[in-house]
Amino acid sequence: MSVQINWQKSSFSDTGAQCVEVAERGGAIVVRESDDPNVVATTSRAKFAAFIAGVKAGEFDHFAK
Repeated sequence: MSVQINWQKSSFSDTGAQCVEVAERGGAIVVRESDDPNVVATTSRAKFAAFIAGVKAGEFDHFAK
């Protein structure tokens, strides 16, 4: 029996556009690209929180240019 995962994407993603999706699974955070859903990266809540803090601080803005 497989466990249902409720994937969430940013409200900034266009409807129907490919995007990054995030979910919680067994206490860990899982991340995938919607156009390649079989490839999933897993990380801890603490590491994901540190990443989000870096995003908010602008540390990764150069990747979006």
